[in-house]
Amino acid sequence: MKKIDKLLLTSFFPPFVVTFFIALFVLIMQTLWVYIDDIIGKGASLGMITEFMFYLSVSHFIMALPIAVLISSVMVMGNLAEHYELSSMKSAGLSLIRVMRPLMFACAGVAIFSWLTANFLTPIANLKFKSRLYDMRKQKPTLNMEEGIFNDDFEGYRVRIGEKAADNQTIKDVFIANHITAQKDRLNELIAKGGFMYTTPDERFLVMELEDGEQFQEGNRYAGNTNRAPFVRTSFEKYTKIFDMQEFDINRTDEELFRTHYSMLSMSQLVEAIDSIDQQVLDRKETVSTYVDQYINALKPLKLVEEATENTPKDTGAINLDISVADTLKEDSIPTLANKANSKLKYDAKYSTKKVGGKKVPVKNRKITNVMKLKTKVAAQTIDKPLKEYKSILETFPETKRQPYSTKAIQHARSIKSNSESAYRFLVKTKEKRIKHVFELYSKYSFAVVCFVFLFIGAPMGALVRKGGFGYPLLIAIIFFMLFITLTLTFKRMAEAFVVPPILAVWLPNLIILPIGFFLTYKAMNDAKVFDTTRIQAVFQWIVERFQRKKKTKY
Repeated sequence: MKKIDKLLLTSFFPPFVVTFFIALFVLIMQTLWVYIDDIIGKGASLGMITEFMFYLSVSHFIMALPIAVLISSVMVMGNLAEHYELSSMKSAGLSLIRVMRPLMFACAGVAIFSWLTANFLTPIANLKFKSRLYDMRKQKPTLNMEEGIFNDDFEGYRVRIGEKAADNQTIKDVFIANHITAQKDRLNELIAKGGFMYTTPDERFLVMELEDGEQFQEGNRYAGNTNRAPFVRTSFEKYTKIFDMQEFDINRTDEELFRTHYSMLSMSQLVEAIDSIDQQVLDRKETVSTYVDQYINALKPLKLVEEATENTPKDTGAINLDISVADTLKEDSIPTLANKANSKLKYDAKYSTKKVGGKKVPVKNRKITNVMKLKTKVAAQTIDKPLKEYKSILETFPETKRQPYSTKAIQHARSIKSNSESAYRFLVKTKEKRIKHVFELYSKYSFAVVCFVFLFIGAPMGALVRKGGFGYPLLIAIIFFMLFITLTLTFKRMAEAFVVPPILAVWLPNLIILPIGFFLTYKAMNDAKVFDTTRIQAVFQWIVERFQRKKKTKY
């Protein structure tokens, strides 16, 4: 490794580490503000909050790495250009690509690290983060007894404290209502003039030692055969009420409940999940096809004939029967076709053979003959004129059977429609689920590749702007990273709306940004301006001169 390579690497990694943690902090705070109401006031310990923040930070690694690459590359090349070190390298015969070569290897390593993180660390971090967030969301707030306010934190009870001393233990004017018995039409309420409130040393129970009060109880008015219910009023000098504080503890949810979500799967698991989804789609289509087939009576004769001819010897040389709905529409009348089919079947049944003792012996297939006799008999009885003279298929049946057949056909059509609509909704949701899995799978590659692509954005911009420090690099990084994220979210929505294939939607942001990087690199290699404004200035000057000439000729 040459000294210039060591110089660039030692100049690249310190700002890369600093900007990585800054970007990570910004991303964490952006997400934390969304869930702040679900975390604050839930009694979570410092260790649990630290664990929660750690998993949240790991889940944002793949987004913080491209930002760090972009900012650090702009800073490094900007500092070299600002202090004319880049010009000295070019004058010594080094091209911009040669100067960027150690940064390319560094960014390739960052891309590999991003891919490994997305495949192995991010699914686990997402699983831990989502499960901890779910536990905090469903957890009750910490107990907070305020004066003059009814508190229902304890399940089944409502407590009101009129006054509370500065020591948070002495209380006055206490009211406690039992809602569990109230739901069963049994009144159970308690009032007391004063007392003490404290928690046990293990913080397991809340104890209220009440003084000088009364308790009111009433039985179930609807129990038994009488409308009367006993009402009991009890006075007491001291009464101890104990509340269990265990319901305020945060319980850990089984993580297996969240493991099937696409954001918590590795690449191999995503591939398996996509195959399972494809199989579900095929199974549902097959189910719908089977369900519809049982209502299509026009195809049943063909199936019966096929089932009947399965046991026919293959070497009989008999005539194959081929009847279809299309053939029936070509004939002038169904009886004619039925007679032809019946004659073929009789010929087939008469001359079908089997081998007995090495010789072929005729065998009559009664099953085929009986089935087709029944079909031809029905056709001959119901149709007595050419098919083209009927206005609808319903007229081919006797008048006494038309109304039942019509009603049954409508019921079958409604059943098919309902089943098809249900299958359509299922297929749409399943395909949306498949798109999310595919997008998640290939986005692991996309976010890794963009770490390398951003080098060809940041390094040329630093060489063109010729500004180091932190101001310009941060501005450039925000612009291009927001462009990348906006394109990613836009194409993801388009993929979920079935407008763009999901694989193409994943790679389109990279394909759009990559030509911009090549264009900026080309400009930086030739020390040219990004946009040549000389022609624009010439056109503007020509317009001003024309306006001044017209103004002089007017006067």
